[in-house]
Amino acid sequence: METSIIKIGNSRGLRLSKTILEKYHIKDKVELILEKGQIILRPIESPRKNWEEKFKEMADNNDDGLLMNDVFEDENFDEWN
Repeated sequence: METSIIKIGNSRGLRLSKTILEKYHIKDKVELILEKGQIILRPIESPRKNWEEKFKEMADNNDDGLLMNDVFEDENFDEWN
C-alpha cells in the first residue's frame, strides 16, 4: 500500500485510514520499531493493561515494599512555613 507523508506543523506525519485503524485495532498510540531498513508500527492496546492484577499479585507475594527509604523521614517541615 502506498501513502503520502503529510506536513503537520513543523513536522511530517503519516495519515492512516479509518479502515486500517479499525482493522489493526490502533487507538491512541503505536509502538514504532526501526528494524533493518524498515519502520514497523505496532498497536499498543493499553500501556497499563493488567497492572491492577500485577499489583495485587505483588502484594500477595509481599513483593511491594519500598526500594528506598522515605525521602522525607528526616525532613524539617518547619522551614517550609
